[in-house]
Amino acid sequence: MNVTPVSVLRGFLSLVVGLRITLREFFKPTVTLLYPHQSLPMAKRFRGHVELTRDPQTGIPACVACKLCERACPSACIRVEGAKAEGASRRAPTLFSLDFTLCSLCGACVEACKSQALRYSRDYNLAGFDKAEFHYDLLKRGEAKKA
Repeated sequence: MNVTPVSVLRGFLSLVVGLRITLREFFKPTVTLLYPHQSLPMAKRFRGHVELTRDPQTGIPACVACKLCERACPSACIRVEGAKAEGASRRAPTLFSLDFTLCSLCGACVEACKSQALRYSRDYNLAGFDKAEFHYDLLKRGEAKKA
């Protein structure tokens, strides 16, 4: 190994430059938040998982179980089943499940829904210890939010 005074000087100068950057950053105010006690405000365009919209007067889901969202989903994470109740004017979902572990939040389901029964939720601190915690029954979830 050939050590010359020029290479030693270059190494020392790079050390001084690095230390100068470190010292400059050391005295700047911190930008870290103490999560979970503090959190950043949610952006207006935030996309959480999808949720069913409901009629404000009746509380019934706007979904007509046409399965367009299920067909449009490239991840195959949505499953919809529906039936027309006796005396009802339209079909209603009997099952609307979302596997959030597969969802890529692409928005194809929201765009495909002609009755505008799907929208993005504002839930953003989703955490769990089990994969099963991210399999959502959106009909039950909407009932829980309504109550």
